[in-house]
Amino acid sequence: MDAQTSFDFQLVRLRQPLYYFALSLTKNDADAEDLLQETLLKALLYKSKYIDNTNLKGWLCTIMKNIFINEYRRKSRNQTVSDESPEGKGLSKLESTKGSYPDTMYQVQEITTAVDRLGEEYKVPLNLYFEGYKYKEIADIMHLPLGTIKSRIFLARKQLQGPLGELRTRNMLHTEEC
Repeated sequence: MDAQTSFDFQLVRLRQPLYYFALSLTKNDADAEDLLQETLLKALLYKSKYIDNTNLKGWLCTIMKNIFINEYRRKSRNQTVSDESPEGKGLSKLESTKGSYPDTMYQVQEITTAVDRLGEEYKVPLNLYFEGYKYKEIADIMHLPLGTIKSRIFLARKQLQGPLGELRTRNMLHTEEC
């Protein structure tokens, strides 16, 4: 079997596990199928970048996760929700993604509370980052050096690991990992 046939065969073989991973990300059959199709298309377009005899499933899961994240960020940027509170920058967008899942509403509340506890110097760049701004854009908006922004976002994430570590562990137990 040549490399081309082998690659295609492996893609077909991994379709079902990839679909389950897509479903765990999207929580919706139609969206999961769309995400899977987009992942397979991208894999076929960039198969020259795949290194033979490496973890194809891992490579595909990374592609899928990146597509999902990029799509989420794109949708977040396009959804403008007015937030009149002075310290609520960006949080209204997070709250608008609650969806219809009861546990999601609770999780958003936990995340929002944890982010609210951060100091302003950490909260503002972190919220801008989650709104989809790049580090350089945040640095320009806040009139701070790029390194300072990267450091503050890193430290904010570190501070959130404690309060949100249990939430992440809970989600991992309910999500099929790739």
